[in-house]
Amino acid sequence: MSMQQQIESKLADGLACKHLNVVNESHMHSRGTDSHFKVIVVSEEFSGKRLLQRHRQINEILKDELANYIHALAIHTFTPEEFSEQSGQVADSPSCLGGSKLD
Repeated sequence: MSMQQQIESKLADGLACKHLNVVNESHMHSRGTDSHFKVIVVSEEFSGKRLLQRHRQINEILKDELANYIHALAIHTFTPEEFSEQSGQVADSPSCLGGSKLD
């Protein structure tokens, strides 16, 4: 299973997602390793939660991957209403400043 598939599977199992998109952005940053990802997660579970709480929830689900394999993870979390207001658009990921967990 690829890292992208592993992330998708763990997030889908850990959250009741209305929309889930995991984008492998490694080709823009790293040296041949799958280590840079962007996740877009839409879930009712985020209702009433602050952004930090939402990100902590994602980080907890992906704690092993973040500790061992992922160098950068752009997290975009929305309730269904927020996602609709955004017209499904999310910001581009920031440029990587280099480095890798595999260096």
